[in-house]
Amino acid sequence: MPAIFQVDAFTQQPFSGNPAAVCLLKSAADVAWMQHLAAEMNLAETAFVFPDADRFQLRWFTPTVEVDLCGHATLATSHILWETGHVGEKEPCVFDSKSGELRAQRIADQIQLDFPISPVSEKAAPSGLLQALGVPVQFVGMSQFDYLVEVDSVATLRAITPDMQSLINLGSRGVIVTCRDETGEFDFVSRFFAPAVGVDEDPVTGSAHCALGHYWMEKLQKNCLNAWQASPRGGGMQVSVEGDRVRLLGQAITIFRGELCC
Repeated sequence: MPAIFQVDAFTQQPFSGNPAAVCLLKSAADVAWMQHLAAEMNLAETAFVFPDADRFQLRWFTPTVEVDLCGHATLATSHILWETGHVGEKEPCVFDSKSGELRAQRIADQIQLDFPISPVSEKAAPSGLLQALGVPVQFVGMSQFDYLVEVDSVATLRAITPDMQSLINLGSRGVIVTCRDETGEFDFVSRFFAPAVGVDEDPVTGSAHCALGHYWMEKLQKNCLNAWQASPRGGGMQVSVEGDRVRLLGQAITIFRGELCC
């Protein structure tokens, strides 16, 4: 039966960062079965991976839907492939996914993901967005998947308690809320809300940083940025932008290993 793992991603401390399940398959699995297992795991994402020639096929499911791109579960999957010996320590992990080719490589004790950039364009706030957030905003834009909203301070960011039902009705995957870190410890801070795909608040969202990297690179005129996601669990990463790619550098730790019985 398939092996399954739980990994905390974008952290080096157990029980922080973003937990993801990773299911190692020998071949493609039934979509309904994968969705049921993701619902059973009840984590923001469950990744399913199997070998295919010189690379791996990778898919991600929330408890309610399949998604096109997920950073933390890709980080977790790469960590497990190296840890279990499916990929050599000095070899990259190469994945085919709904977002094209993705790569991961080890850099010392960290993992660097190579993802497509998700540019942000300014956009009028849709009906219900500002009311759902309940705080003053300085910018509203949209990336490939999500609305991006800038607020004035970390205090404002942390105080947000969104109306999740209103966010479901926006027609996007989710809403990224971000601001500069006025303390200077990080370049920017964010939170991510995605009730439309079954995740009210995601602890640390790699794919959202494909948009955040583009937004803050242009705003701060920096290609390498230190980021913190200010969810209750919290987690950080380094974000660098090179052309149409974003590189996300973070860590991961295995929490448990098991074997499915059905």
